[in-house]
Amino acid sequence: MVIEQVDQVTDGPAPDATGKRPVLARQRQTLILERVREEGAVRVADLVRALGVSDMTIRRDLEILHDRGLLEKVHGGAAAIEDSSLFEPGFTAKSTQMQAEKLAIAAVAATLVVPGTAIALSAGTTTFALARRLTEVPGLTVLTNSVPVADVLYKDGRPDQTVILSGGVRTPSDALVGPFAVDVIRSLHVDLVFMGTHGMDSRSGFTTPNILEADTNRALIASGRRLIVLADHTKWGIVGISSVARLDGADTIITDTGLDPAARDQISSSVRRLMLVDPASGGVSVFEGGADRDVQAGPGDPGNG
Repeated sequence: MVIEQVDQVTDGPAPDATGKRPVLARQRQTLILERVREEGAVRVADLVRALGVSDMTIRRDLEILHDRGLLEKVHGGAAAIEDSSLFEPGFTAKSTQMQAEKLAIAAVAATLVVPGTAIALSAGTTTFALARRLTEVPGLTVLTNSVPVADVLYKDGRPDQTVILSGGVRTPSDALVGPFAVDVIRSLHVDLVFMGTHGMDSRSGFTTPNILEADTNRALIASGRRLIVLADHTKWGIVGISSVARLDGADTIITDTGLDPAARDQISSSVRRLMLVDPASGGVSVFEGGADRDVQAGPGDPGNG
């Protein structure tokens, strides 16, 4: 995220010697929080240059935000509080984490997509990796609330593909959320829903730190015949403030071989299919379902082609 110096505000202090009005404290602190959430951490020196204020002013802002429990002060800057249920890293910060695992998970997920079908992709870096693998799938219709997902498909996708971007209010993770997004999604129906998740566990299910994103993801799930969750092993045991769905709400979970065996047993007893991919070799182990429910086969099921 690039923070540009704000030249004008509607009220506040008079212009300085350069003729520019300084950014108000509340505006500065909002911009600082946005940058921390998107990048995971910030440096005082970078904020001084970006916001055009003194080192002392930035340090005072960081102290205020730290005292409110919104970030953690570290030497030379500040970092996000990662163990908070409200912590929401931005798309850029998440893109640097578990890259090999995400690419391997996306490769497996892509094999479940059948040409000429309609699918939905939620926001997230793993679903973005999946989108990059779908650009050559013929006749695909993709519903998404992710700006990066829509962007890669618009730019690199086939001319016979259709991309539907929901619209809505943008979050730090580049998801479009809120009532407008929900209304658009509810009016559409797809074959498969591929959803990333902030965290998952046996009690809380799939969770997110953003309440509006939870509403939007629930609408995506309701729009599809089957839910496929893409989540690397580090997501197990993380709980955000808002639940999206129960574990057994997913038909398939695709994760990597770093998953703890106890977690593997819990997940495989809840869903129809658990797929574990080895990031190094690309090999896949499939655990077929302990979930006690009748699941109809759909597009992308092995043997349906």
